[in-house]
Amino acid sequence: MIAVTLTIDDRLVSAGDDDTILHAAHDAGIAIPTLCHFEGIADIGACRLCLVEIEGSPKLFAACTTRVTEGMVVRTDTERLRRHRKLMIELMLSERNHVCSVCVANGHCELQDRAIQAGVDHVRVEYLYPKFTMDLSHKRYGADPNRCILCARCVRVCDEVEGAHTWDIGGRGIASHVVTDLSAPWGDSATCTACGKCVTACPTGALFSQGATVGELEKDRSRLAFVVTARKTREWVR
Repeated sequence: MIAVTLTIDDRLVSAGDDDTILHAAHDAGIAIPTLCHFEGIADIGACRLCLVEIEGSPKLFAACTTRVTEGMVVRTDTERLRRHRKLMIELMLSERNHVCSVCVANGHCELQDRAIQAGVDHVRVEYLYPKFTMDLSHKRYGADPNRCILCARCVRVCDEVEGAHTWDIGGRGIASHVVTDLSAPWGDSATCTACGKCVTACPTGALFSQGATVGELEKDRSRLAFVVTARKTREWVR
């Protein structure tokens, strides 16, 4: 790994040449909003909240998937980026049913948190509200695609951390939704280990523990961080 120096928000920052802008900014104490990013699993740039400006280019770049380069000048908090992030959150809120007052994750939802941070108090686009059926076939967990933002955290954590790859994304466009085992009911899945990592990683109320009432779905993500760190450091290898 070669050390490079770049400028983020007028601050000189050092990072490895294989680091992303998001990691370099995080290590420097500069916060960039994200939703699909989850520490320990691969980044895919799905939510587009972490877009940043890079001097010399008119385009916006996803900080989670763009590698740093020597001399790069990055801006993470401009009026253009704030407008973009606000619109992206409004589009997510309009695409599915995200009525917080009746959502099991109310008060513990990352989408709700990002919306508050961005100052979203109403949605300027038409609500789409495609109707998906809840899956309560699993004995411990439930899935409500109407709350899903398609960040694919569940897909990646199930594949990369648990190694089961029970989850995937099916359908196209507005009909896209997460599925288990080629759209079989979750409870009938032959690959699901019922570990609950997908539920823990989900940023909204799309995946939840059955029996949790509204506002009680507090997810302990330190458990996943522990597992990811232990795998990286091979703590369980004798």
